[in-house]
This record gives sequence, C-alpha cells and structure tokens, in this order.
Amino acid sequence: MMNSLKPHHAVCIPYPAQGHISPMIKLAKLLHFNGFNITFVNTEFNHKRLLRSNGPDFLSDHHNPFFRFNTIPDGLPGSDVDATQDTPTLCESLRRNCLAPFRNLLFKLNSAEDAPPVSCIVSDGVMSFTLIAAEELGIPEVLFWTMSASGFLCYLHCDQLIEKGITPFKDVSYLTNDEYLERNTIDWIPGIKELRLRDVPSFIKTTDPDDIMLQVLLEEVGRTKESNCPIILNTFDALEHDALEAISSILPPPIYTIGPLNSLSKHILHDKDYMNTVGCNLWKEERECLKWLDTKDPNSVIYVNFGSITIMTSEQLVEFAWGLANCNHSFLWVIRPDLVAGDNAVLTQEFVTETENRGMLSGWCPQEEVLGHPAIGGFLTHSGWNSTVESLSSGVPMICWPFFSEQPTNCRLCCKEWGVGLEIEGGVVRERVEKLVRELMEGEKGKELTKKALEWKILAQDSTTRENGSSFMNFDELVRHLLAGHN
Repeated sequence: MMNSLKPHHAVCIPYPAQGHISPMIKLAKLLHFNGFNITFVNTEFNHKRLLRSNGPDFLSDHHNPFFRFNTIPDGLPGSDVDATQDTPTLCESLRRNCLAPFRNLLFKLNSAEDAPPVSCIVSDGVMSFTLIAAEELGIPEVLFWTMSASGFLCYLHCDQLIEKGITPFKDVSYLTNDEYLERNTIDWIPGIKELRLRDVPSFIKTTDPDDIMLQVLLEEVGRTKESNCPIILNTFDALEHDALEAISSILPPPIYTIGPLNSLSKHILHDKDYMNTVGCNLWKEERECLKWLDTKDPNSVIYVNFGSITIMTSEQLVEFAWGLANCNHSFLWVIRPDLVAGDNAVLTQEFVTETENRGMLSGWCPQEEVLGHPAIGGFLTHSGWNSTVESLSSGVPMICWPFFSEQPTNCRLCCKEWGVGLEIEGGVVRERVEKLVRELMEGEKGKELTKKALEWKILAQDSTTRENGSSFMNFDELVRHLLAGHN
C-alpha cells in the first residue's frame, strides 16, 4: 500500500542519456512511494523517443496525477533520429541554453493548481545549471552523480591533473600510445589505488586545453564543490569505502550512498504494481529474449551489451561476432541500430547460420531481468556504471571493453580490485574475444570470478535489503532530508 501523499513535490531532472535516465527514474519512483509528488523532466528530444519506445498512448494509458512527465528543450535542432545525441555537442548546448527553460518550468509548476509547489530539486550532477535556478527561487537541491564513486573522485581531481601537467596531453600520439598509457601511473589520488593513464576517465585524455568535455567537466565539478549541496551516489559503502572516505574529505556532508538502486528498488517496490508502468527505456524492449533464456541451462549464456552510447567500427563488430561464434557458447547479444559508427550494424548470413542454434540478437532488452536470469553465466560489457552495479548485484562476472567517460576506471576496479572481471586489452581481435569468453565461462579463472561476484551480490543485497543496511538507512536519511526542506 502506497504511503499517503504529502504536500511535497520533487522535480527530478536527469542528464538526457539512457544511462542517466535509468537510475534517476528508479530514484524518482522510490521518492514517490515515500510521499513525494514527482515531476520528471526529460528533454523534448528524449520525450519523443520515450513515446516511440512505449507507444503514443504511454502517458494517457499510465496516467498518474502524482507522477508526471514534463519537458524542456535541449537547444539543438529538432530531430527524429532514434539514437543518443553526440555527447560534447549536447553538453555544450545544455550549459548554454537550458537555464531559462528550466527556470520557466519551475515558475509554471509553482503556479499550478493541481499540485503543490516545488519543494526540492533532484538534479543530475552534470546538469548544474539547475543550481542557479534553485538558488534564484529558494528551492533546496540535491545532486545525483550517477557514476561510480571512484570515477567521481577522479573528476574531483581534474583541476590537479591539469596543475600537474598530466592533462592536456603534450602530443596527440600519446593518446594512442599503449606503452605510454600503460607505463605512466597516478598514485596520488586518495581513495584510489594506482591508476594507469589508460584507466583515467576518457574526458581527461585530450591535447586541447579548450576541449569541450574538459571544460564542461571543470565547470560541473566546480559548481558541485561551490554549492555545498548534498550528493547522491548509486553505490554502496562496502564496494567503494576508500573512495567514499576520500570524497567526504573534499565535499561537505551529507553524501548519500543508496545503491545499487536496482536492488534497493526491488526491495522497496517489489510488490508495488502501481509503479511498474512507469518506464524509461528510449528503445523498445524486446522481451522475447527472456523466453529464449528459459530454454538454456544455468550459467550457460554469455550476455553481450555495450550500452546506449558505445560506438564501434564495422571491423570491431565483425571481430566480436566471430569471437562469439568460435567460442561455442550460447550468447544473447544486444545490437542497437546505431552501434556501428556511420553505418548500420549488419552481420553476415554466414555468422547468422553458424550461430542460429545458440545465439540470439536483440535490439534492446530488459537488462536487469536478463542479468538476474539463471541461464546467464557472464556479461561482456562496456563497463558503464549501471551495467557494472547491476551485474555485481546479480552475481555475474564480466568481460570489460570500456568505451569512454569513467568506464576505464570501472573496468580497472572490476578486474584488479573487486576480482570480478577480465579486460579486453590490445584491441578487438576474434581470437582474443574467443579466449576470454572461454576463460570466463569454462576456465578456472572464470570460476574464481564467479565466486567473487556472488560474494559481492550478497554484500549488495545486505546493503539494500536489511533494515540496518547502509544504503537502506542512507535512503531513509535522504527522504528525511528532503521532507524537511533543507537547503
């Protein structure tokens, strides 16, 4: 039974990409269950995608007067392309064009007669223009940084990386010099053990001091430090204790670790059917894969998904394909239409014929359900943070192929600190892919990784499902903070 609604109104605004929308919608649902009216703010571009993926009657069919969707423009030319927008272009447009529309939306919501005035803003950490509007209108705000605590900690030290001359890189050749990236290390960031340069977030790897992403990063992190706003992180204390201690020495409390959010949501909302209809996928889910998995033996399938933003070449697609074909294990492979740069993701008939009895291809899937299925024995992933914590909380070991942002840092942690992953090093070659899949699915190393992943699964569950679990208690404290209306 849902708590009776109170006169509290939270505006939740994610960065407009799938990997940010997914955890924000989970948090919004949890807040709603705990008495908040919710206004969930997407960009107009992503709102159209949401309607396409869920059907044009999505909002009317699942109307909830206390959980509403609203939009602001992103400042870019209109488009009906069903793909994630270019990250640097989008970031630059958001920081230049979105403050006024967001401010106007808050005025509109405060003037509405069918909902209470906005009592708090839950904003993505990289949408810091919201802080300006919040201060102008006197509305308390919390910032949700949707990445790992370790990745966030790297970003908090970006200014020191510049001061020490580590970034911008001196020459473009260093960006692709594997020996240089492997040999040079950073061992002075408190809370993180030694990182190779190849493991630091990709936005730091530039030769241009005016690089858009570097400047955006400095601005967003700078505003976070100056704002003294409470911070939310989708992690749990046992997983990233040292990094969290280091963040606490830089930013003032409170810092709310409430992850894994997928586990916390299942615990709190598991029988709350009224929230199941509130979706957030920007691609249409193809649920047939779950029935296919039902026909497979336990721990026999390798799940392959490179997330919502990763782009690869046609050559890399082919090498991944034949690595999977040659490993002789069953696989479920999610291939977005925009996965291949500048081209359609097309696999040869020879590959399809070779793998027709043990391979399934999908355009998008319900990932949490897939990872929780007993047939899944491993996950070939881009090391995005949502995928990483969902895999950990399901006890599934990983093969890591990081693409950008803090994914290289997450990969390093999975493979060297948490003992749950193998990294694809030295480029995508079919023999390497085949070897790693075999090692994960049938080798002694794979057994060790699975054992460790299952240990992390228990710790993740303990943090979110026990009444004294750290994430469970931190979420309770977050709700109390927001209900109290603290600045």
